[in-house]
Amino acid sequence: MDTAGHGREARLGPASRLAASEHGRTVAEQADRHALTLESVLAVLRSPRVTDAAARAEATEIASAALVDLRTVTDQQRSTLLEPVTGAFSRLRADLRPLVRFGDLDVQFVEPPVTGRALPGDVAHAARAIVRTAVLALVDDGSAKRVRIQWDCDGRNLLVQLRDDGTGTLDVHDDALRPIAERVVTLNGRVDVSSTAGWGSVLDITLPLDPSPAEVEAPDDGELTPRERDVLRLVATGVGNREIAEGLGITVNTVKYHVANLLRKHGARTRAELAAVSSRA
Repeated sequence: MDTAGHGREARLGPASRLAASEHGRTVAEQADRHALTLESVLAVLRSPRVTDAAARAEATEIASAALVDLRTVTDQQRSTLLEPVTGAFSRLRADLRPLVRFGDLDVQFVEPPVTGRALPGDVAHAARAIVRTAVLALVDDGSAKRVRIQWDCDGRNLLVQLRDDGTGTLDVHDDALRPIAERVVTLNGRVDVSSTAGWGSVLDITLPLDPSPAEVEAPDDGELTPRERDVLRLVATGVGNREIAEGLGITVNTVKYHVANLLRKHGARTRAELAAVSSRA
């Protein structure tokens, strides 16, 4: 156990922990963006639809565009500005265009209404990052052949929906959704998943346009079973369901059961909120 590292973390103040958390999210989002670029380049080079010369030219163009993006003002630096919802959605389409054109996943876009309220920069940035992460997860999984991406705006929230035709086994407690849930909770949003075996899954995300921090109260420790306390302690470290199952000698489904109970008892919506409650306790 790294007691020195734990001690340093304990000495960090709330502002420092927030900055460290934000840095971690930024690094993760950059990794997703770079992964998307590499997936797009590979999709072009592997595609039987283009000649070798055309594939090289397209791959060069994708890589060049990624380099230009790295050298320009980042999304985070523009986080205080407003973006029209249609413009933010167009940037998402541009991010995914090479993968859509040359990859095996059929990505369909449903345009948001042009009258939708402009999005705060951090909401627009988060929404694009969430969709990119979800699409990359679908590409890695390989079971879905089609995904539909839809944005809408009800005046108070950005409504994001992804609908795939995969195996229909996606669950809100799956590790693949953990980065998405953590990003959503920072904006006081909500994630809902509905799946039908053999038909696919629907991921619904609600992001408030005027988010306010939400406090989740921790229940009395006596309300938790010993096993729930064990699971909560490990959830707070950021490890996934499989690692928790291996560490406690139980099945992944049992871990999901305990996590669901913890969410209910704490009145939390995501694992990130559970971790925050555990830290405050």
